[in-house]
Amino acid sequence: MRMVDLIEKKRDGLELTTAEIQFIIKGYTDGSIPDYQMSALLMAIYFQGMSQTERADLTMAMVDSGDKIDLSNINGIKVDKHSTGGVGDTTTLVLGPLVASVGVPVAKMSGRGLSHTGGTIDKLESVAGFHVEVQNNEFIKLVNQNKVAVIGQSGNLTPADKKLYALRDVTGTVNSIPLIATSIMSKKIAAGADAIILDVKTGNGAFMKSIDDARELAKAMVSIGNNVGRKTIAIISDMSQPLGFAIGNALEVKEAIETLRGEGPADLTELCLTLGSHMVCLAQKASSLEEARKKLENAISSGSALEKMKIFLSSQGGDATVVDHVKKLPQAKYTFELEAKQSGYVSEIVADAVGHAAMLLGAGRATKESIIDLAVGLVLNKKIGDYVTKGDSLVTIYSNFEDVSEIKSQLDANIKISLNKVKSPKLIYEEIL
Repeated sequence: MRMVDLIEKKRDGLELTTAEIQFIIKGYTDGSIPDYQMSALLMAIYFQGMSQTERADLTMAMVDSGDKIDLSNINGIKVDKHSTGGVGDTTTLVLGPLVASVGVPVAKMSGRGLSHTGGTIDKLESVAGFHVEVQNNEFIKLVNQNKVAVIGQSGNLTPADKKLYALRDVTGTVNSIPLIATSIMSKKIAAGADAIILDVKTGNGAFMKSIDDARELAKAMVSIGNNVGRKTIAIISDMSQPLGFAIGNALEVKEAIETLRGEGPADLTELCLTLGSHMVCLAQKASSLEEARKKLENAISSGSALEKMKIFLSSQGGDATVVDHVKKLPQAKYTFELEAKQSGYVSEIVADAVGHAAMLLGAGRATKESIIDLAVGLVLNKKIGDYVTKGDSLVTIYSNFEDVSEIKSQLDANIKISLNKVKSPKLIYEEIL
């Protein structure tokens, strides 16, 4: 088998076989296939696409390129959740304790963030003492005992995907649906899940800006998951404005606690109930979405979801008293209000620009070497469709430095107010089964 023949085959729009894809991924991982040949193949895939069979084969070849997490000793059906990312996306912090409180095992491996705010791991480290370095046997014990544990990504998972992503980044082939879908799904499958729920974002704060692109990606990932034996469902949700109110690590932990108490933002609560209902059904803990939702709503109203949050934090060394005393979370030195310059209806909140403003405060990483300030960030006081009076606070800025003029200028330019009444955007566009 020669790589040049396979490049020509894909260039001409023909389908690669399972054996050919395995040969390519093995060779690129071990270095016998050079970057220049893999670059040529990636460009051929970019223009010619891949069949459903090819996508499934590429996903599993990347899974097989490294370690695989064995979760078979955890009781029950393990359901993983993945979000394609956005601004103020606090769903994992809510969903973990929430679905665990109704008996769904949540064995979650998460990463650190390189963007507007930290990743789930960074956010959880806002809780004093919380640690994510947990050995695999202890991880399994915690999930069997408490139904929930979240640890940092460990081991040599999908090394082929890491190499391929770095190459795609410098060859103009990042925006390829088959390559995006296989990259995401290879990591989810290597992490040991039995079933997967995908939250695919669309809007100006999402990777997929249009609903059509989000739908295409969602269908591609669902097809891959189902073709390799993992029941997979996708929800397409809005990211034209930040989710919830909080953007920042400790601020998002506080908002997650409020949501588990039943006092969270309406959009964050609704998305968590939607995603969580599917997780409960995939885990076979309810026979319908209606029954699953009722269980989750009862877990919030009874306090069992909040109690599960305390157990989850304390079992990994965290100070669980923050759940009742949120001021124990890291606190910024200064707060400032961004006031509305006119009365009217909030017509636009450009999510990625608002997220960038939070990063300028120190809430996220511009580079891998950046140090996150867990205390800082933004809290929206108004969302799209809300009426404001001139002088009302649009955003509260939490900062550890006094000069926030640049932050205010960026927020001012990206939060628009209209004299005409504006509808709030639809939160959930569709489900892909």
